[in-house]
Amino acid sequence: METAGTELPILGQSDETPCDSCHGGCCRTFVIPLTGADIWKLERDLKKSFWEFACRWEDPHGSIAQKYAPHFHFQDEPKTPFVIGLIQSESTFIPRTTKCQFLREGAPDEEHPLGVARCGIYNSRPSACRVFPTRFDNTGDVVEIVQVPNQLNEDENQAYNLCPRPWEPADFDPVTTMEHLTIAAYEMRFFHKIAQLWNRKPGPWNIFPDFLKIVYSERVMHGEKTLDEELFPTIIKFPAAAESETPSKRAA
Repeated sequence: METAGTELPILGQSDETPCDSCHGGCCRTFVIPLTGADIWKLERDLKKSFWEFACRWEDPHGSIAQKYAPHFHFQDEPKTPFVIGLIQSESTFIPRTTKCQFLREGAPDEEHPLGVARCGIYNSRPSACRVFPTRFDNTGDVVEIVQVPNQLNEDENQAYNLCPRPWEPADFDPVTTMEHLTIAAYEMRFFHKIAQLWNRKPGPWNIFPDFLKIVYSERVMHGEKTLDEELFPTIIKFPAAAESETPSKRAA
Protein backbone atom coordinates (compact mmCIF):
# COMPACT_ATOMS: atom_id res chain seq x y z
CA MET A 1 0.00 0.00 0.00
CA GLU A 2 1.37 3.39 -0.95
CA THR A 3 1.45 6.22 1.55
CA ALA A 4 1.56 9.90 0.79
CA GLY A 5 3.99 12.25 2.47
CA THR A 6 7.18 14.22 2.18
CA GLU A 7 10.04 12.24 0.68
CA LEU A 8 12.91 12.02 3.14
CA PRO A 9 16.52 12.60 2.06
CA ILE A 10 18.70 9.53 1.57
CA LEU A 11 21.58 9.94 4.00
CA GLY A 12 25.03 9.36 2.62
CA GLN A 13 23.87 9.74 -0.97
CA SER A 14 24.24 13.42 -1.72
CA ASP A 15 25.07 14.18 -5.34
CA GLU A 16 28.35 15.84 -4.41
CA THR A 17 30.22 16.04 -1.11
CA PRO A 18 32.58 18.92 -0.26
CA CYS A 19 35.50 16.63 -1.15
CA ASP A 20 34.45 16.18 -4.77
CA SER A 21 35.61 19.62 -5.93
CA CYS A 22 38.21 20.25 -3.22
CA HIS A 23 41.96 20.77 -3.57
CA GLY A 24 42.57 18.76 -0.38
CA GLY A 25 42.93 21.59 2.12
CA CYS A 26 42.59 19.31 5.15
CA CYS A 27 45.32 17.02 3.74
CA ARG A 28 47.61 20.06 3.59
CA THR A 29 46.68 21.84 6.82
CA PHE A 30 46.67 19.04 9.37
CA VAL A 31 49.26 16.51 10.44
CA ILE A 32 47.47 13.15 10.14
CA PRO A 33 47.94 11.21 13.41
CA LEU A 34 48.31 7.46 13.15
CA THR A 35 47.35 4.58 15.41
CA GLY A 36 49.25 1.32 15.50
CA ALA A 37 46.36 -0.25 13.60
CA ASP A 38 46.69 2.38 10.86
CA ILE A 39 50.40 1.63 10.62
CA TRP A 40 49.80 -2.12 10.44
CA LYS A 41 47.24 -1.71 7.63
CA LEU A 42 49.35 0.74 5.63
CA GLU A 43 52.36 -1.57 5.75
CA ARG A 44 50.19 -4.51 4.71
CA ASP A 45 48.13 -2.79 2.00
CA LEU A 46 50.81 -0.57 0.46
CA LYS A 47 53.70 -3.03 0.86
CA LYS A 48 55.73 -0.16 2.33
CA SER A 49 57.88 -0.01 5.42
CA PHE A 50 57.08 2.24 8.38
CA TRP A 51 59.90 4.60 7.40
CA GLU A 52 58.38 5.23 3.96
CA PHE A 53 55.17 6.82 5.23
CA ALA A 54 55.43 7.58 8.96
CA CYS A 55 57.45 9.99 11.05
CA ARG A 56 57.40 11.60 14.48
CA TRP A 57 56.23 15.19 14.83
CA GLU A 58 57.44 17.39 17.68
CA ASP A 59 54.39 18.56 19.60
CA PRO A 60 55.49 20.56 22.67
CA HIS A 61 52.20 22.47 22.92
CA GLY A 62 49.80 19.66 22.03
CA SER A 63 48.61 21.43 18.89
CA ILE A 64 48.91 18.21 16.86
CA ALA A 65 47.66 15.73 19.46
CA GLN A 66 44.62 17.90 20.29
CA LYS A 67 43.89 15.65 23.30
CA TYR A 68 43.15 12.90 20.76
CA ALA A 69 46.45 11.28 19.80
CA PRO A 70 48.99 10.11 22.40
CA HIS A 71 52.45 11.56 22.92
CA PHE A 72 55.51 9.33 22.70
CA HIS A 73 58.95 10.08 24.12
CA PHE A 74 62.22 8.69 22.79
CA GLN A 75 65.67 8.03 24.14
CA ASP A 76 67.42 10.73 22.12
CA GLU A 77 64.97 13.46 23.25
CA PRO A 78 63.21 12.16 26.37
CA LYS A 79 61.62 15.51 27.26
CA THR A 80 60.13 16.15 23.81
CA PRO A 81 56.58 14.88 23.18
CA PHE A 82 56.07 13.45 19.70
CA VAL A 83 52.97 12.46 17.73
CA ILE A 84 53.29 9.62 15.21
CA GLY A 85 51.86 10.79 11.89
CA LEU A 86 52.05 10.64 8.12
CA ILE A 87 54.99 12.19 6.31
CA GLN A 88 54.30 15.37 4.35
CA SER A 89 55.91 16.37 1.07
CA GLU A 90 56.21 19.48 -1.09
CA SER A 91 53.25 20.40 -3.27
CA THR A 92 53.78 19.96 -7.01
CA PHE A 93 51.50 22.82 -8.10
CA ILE A 94 51.43 25.24 -5.14
CA PRO A 95 54.98 26.44 -4.39
CA ARG A 96 56.26 26.70 -0.82
CA THR A 97 53.43 24.59 0.60
CA THR A 98 53.28 21.03 1.89
CA LYS A 99 50.73 18.23 1.78
CA CYS A 100 50.17 14.65 2.83
CA GLN A 101 52.51 12.61 0.66
CA PHE A 102 49.57 10.46 -0.48
CA LEU A 103 47.49 13.38 -1.77
CA ARG A 104 47.26 13.22 -5.57
CA GLU A 105 47.11 16.76 -6.86
CA GLY A 106 45.36 17.91 -10.01
CA ALA A 107 46.66 20.85 -12.01
CA PRO A 108 44.96 24.21 -11.37
CA ASP A 109 42.56 25.46 -14.05
CA GLU A 110 40.11 28.31 -14.51
CA GLU A 111 37.29 26.51 -12.69
CA HIS A 112 39.53 25.18 -9.91
CA PRO A 113 42.41 27.64 -9.36
CA LEU A 114 43.90 25.40 -6.65
CA GLY A 115 43.25 22.21 -8.59
CA VAL A 116 41.23 19.19 -7.48
CA ALA A 117 42.99 16.57 -5.38
CA ARG A 118 42.23 12.99 -4.39
CA CYS A 119 43.47 10.64 -1.68
CA GLY A 120 45.89 8.15 -3.20
CA ILE A 121 45.27 5.56 -0.46
CA TYR A 122 41.54 6.07 0.05
CA ASN A 123 40.68 2.45 0.88
CA SER A 124 43.59 2.25 3.34
CA ARG A 125 43.41 5.79 4.73
CA PRO A 126 43.98 6.28 8.49
CA SER A 127 41.09 6.41 10.94
CA ALA A 128 41.57 10.14 11.53
CA CYS A 129 40.83 10.71 7.84
CA ARG A 130 37.84 8.37 7.81
CA VAL A 131 36.04 10.20 10.61
CA PHE A 132 36.74 13.79 9.50
CA PRO A 133 34.80 15.99 10.21
CA THR A 134 32.60 14.04 12.66
CA ARG A 135 32.57 12.98 16.30
CA PHE A 136 30.26 11.26 18.78
CA ASP A 137 27.80 13.38 20.74
CA ASN A 138 27.76 13.17 24.55
CA THR A 139 25.66 9.99 24.50
CA GLY A 140 27.90 8.16 22.05
CA ASP A 141 24.81 7.15 20.08
CA VAL A 142 24.62 10.03 17.61
CA VAL A 143 27.15 11.39 15.14
CA GLU A 144 27.79 15.13 15.24
CA ILE A 145 29.16 17.04 12.27
CA VAL A 146 31.95 19.41 13.26
CA GLN A 147 31.61 22.44 11.02
CA VAL A 148 34.94 23.34 9.49
CA PRO A 149 35.90 27.00 8.92
CA ASN A 150 37.03 27.90 5.44
CA GLN A 151 40.30 29.21 6.89
CA LEU A 152 42.11 28.58 10.17
CA ASN A 153 44.42 31.54 9.63
CA GLU A 154 43.60 34.44 7.31
CA ASP A 155 47.29 35.07 6.62
CA GLU A 156 48.01 31.55 5.36
CA ASN A 157 48.44 30.52 1.75
CA GLN A 158 45.13 29.68 0.05
CA ALA A 159 46.40 26.12 -0.31
CA TYR A 160 45.48 25.69 3.35
CA ASN A 161 41.86 26.74 2.86
CA LEU A 162 39.57 24.01 4.09
CA CYS A 163 36.19 22.69 2.97
CA PRO A 164 34.53 24.61 0.09
CA ARG A 165 31.07 24.34 1.67
CA PRO A 166 29.55 23.24 5.00
CA TRP A 167 29.01 19.52 5.53
CA GLU A 168 25.43 18.23 5.73
CA PRO A 169 23.92 14.98 7.10
CA ALA A 170 23.23 13.81 3.54
CA ASP A 171 27.00 13.75 2.95
CA PHE A 172 27.40 10.82 5.38
CA ASP A 173 26.22 7.24 5.51
CA PRO A 174 24.80 6.89 9.05
CA VAL A 175 25.96 3.28 9.49
CA THR A 176 29.42 3.49 7.96
CA THR A 177 30.17 6.77 9.72
CA MET A 178 29.26 5.27 13.09
CA GLU A 179 31.44 2.23 12.35
CA HIS A 180 34.41 4.44 11.47
CA LEU A 181 34.01 6.50 14.64
CA THR A 182 33.71 3.41 16.83
CA ILE A 183 36.84 1.80 15.39
CA ALA A 184 38.79 5.06 15.51
CA ALA A 185 37.90 5.62 19.17
CA TYR A 186 38.81 2.07 20.17
CA GLU A 187 42.11 2.02 18.28
CA MET A 188 43.17 5.40 19.64
CA ARG A 189 42.41 4.29 23.22
CA PHE A 190 44.53 1.20 22.63
CA PHE A 191 47.33 3.35 21.17
CA HIS A 192 47.24 5.50 24.32
CA LYS A 193 47.85 2.32 26.36
CA ILE A 194 50.80 1.48 24.13
CA ALA A 195 52.17 5.01 24.67
CA GLN A 196 51.88 4.59 28.44
CA LEU A 197 53.90 1.39 28.25
CA TRP A 198 56.54 2.80 25.91
CA ASN A 199 56.94 6.01 27.91
CA ARG A 200 57.72 4.14 31.14
CA LYS A 201 61.18 3.63 29.68
CA PRO A 202 61.49 5.42 26.32
CA GLY A 203 63.48 3.44 23.80
CA PRO A 204 65.32 4.52 20.65
CA TRP A 205 63.25 5.83 17.75
CA ASN A 206 64.78 3.30 15.37
CA ILE A 207 63.27 0.30 17.20
CA PHE A 208 59.78 1.80 17.50
CA PRO A 209 58.32 0.07 14.39
CA ASP A 210 59.58 -3.31 15.63
CA PHE A 211 58.03 -2.64 19.02
CA LEU A 212 54.66 -1.95 17.39
CA LYS A 213 54.86 -5.14 15.33
CA ILE A 214 55.40 -7.16 18.50
CA VAL A 215 52.44 -5.51 20.25
CA TYR A 216 49.99 -5.95 17.38
CA SER A 217 51.08 -9.49 16.56
CA GLU A 218 50.00 -10.43 20.12
CA ARG A 219 46.44 -9.10 19.77
CA VAL A 220 45.10 -12.53 18.81
CA MET A 221 46.04 -15.36 21.16
CA HIS A 222 44.84 -18.59 22.73
CA GLY A 223 43.51 -19.08 26.19
CA GLU A 224 42.56 -16.79 29.02
CA LYS A 225 45.14 -14.05 28.56
CA THR A 226 43.96 -10.46 28.27
CA LEU A 227 46.10 -7.98 26.40
CA ASP A 228 46.00 -5.05 28.80
CA GLU A 229 48.48 -2.63 30.28
CA GLU A 230 49.36 -4.91 33.21
CA LEU A 231 50.04 -7.88 30.95
CA PHE A 232 52.14 -6.01 28.39
CA PRO A 233 55.49 -6.37 30.21
CA THR A 234 55.12 -10.16 30.54
CA ILE A 235 54.40 -10.90 26.88
CA ILE A 236 56.20 -8.11 25.02
CA LYS A 237 59.97 -8.01 24.76
CA PHE A 238 61.45 -4.75 23.57
CA PRO A 239 63.59 -5.21 20.44
CA ALA A 240 67.24 -4.24 20.72
CA ALA A 241 68.50 -1.17 18.90
CA ALA A 242 71.09 -1.70 16.18
CA GLU A 243 74.21 0.27 17.05
CA SER A 244 74.73 1.31 13.44
CA GLU A 245 71.33 2.92 13.14
CA THR A 246 70.80 6.56 14.03
CA PRO A 247 67.40 7.96 14.96
CA SER A 248 65.74 10.51 12.74
CA LYS A 249 62.93 12.94 13.36
CA ARG A 250 60.65 15.35 11.59
CA ALA A 251 59.35 18.57 13.02
CA ALA A 252 55.96 20.04 12.30
